[in-house]
Amino acid sequence: MKTNAAFAMTGLAAFLLMSFAVTKKFNDPWPVPDKFVKMANPVASNAASIATGKDIYMQQCKSCHGPKGKGDGPKASQLDTECGDFTSAAFQKQTDGSLFYKTTEGRKDMPSYKKKITNPDDIWAVVNFVRTLK
Repeated sequence: MKTNAAFAMTGLAAFLLMSFAVTKKFNDPWPVPDKFVKMANPVASNAASIATGKDIYMQQCKSCHGPKGKGDGPKASQLDTECGDFTSAAFQKQTDGSLFYKTTEGRKDMPSYKKKITNPDDIWAVVNFVRTLK
C-alpha cells in the first residue's frame, strides 16, 4: 500500500511539474548587436511621427501587445512567450536602436516586420509611439 501511495505522489509531482513547464512562458534574454544598441533614431519624435507610429501600431502590434502596450492583446495568451509590458521601466530603458532591431528582425513568436513595414522610418515612428506608453 505504501508503494502505491509513493507511486501516486511521484506521478502527481511529475504532472504538476509538466503542467508548470507547459503553461509557463519563458523569455530568454534578447541580445541586440552593438551596432543597433548605439543607433540613433533618425525620425524626430513629434506629433506627426507619433501619430504615424500609433496608426501602424494599432494595425500591426495591438493584437498581441494590446492597445496600451501592456502585453494583453487578444492573441497574447496564444503565444509561447510573454509580450512584455511596454510601459515598464525595463522596456523603456532600452535604446531606440534596440527596439528598432527587435521590431525589424523579430524572433520566436515576434515576427519580423521588415517585409510588412517596408519603410524603416515607419518602424522608427512606431518606436516613437511606444515611448509614449508610460
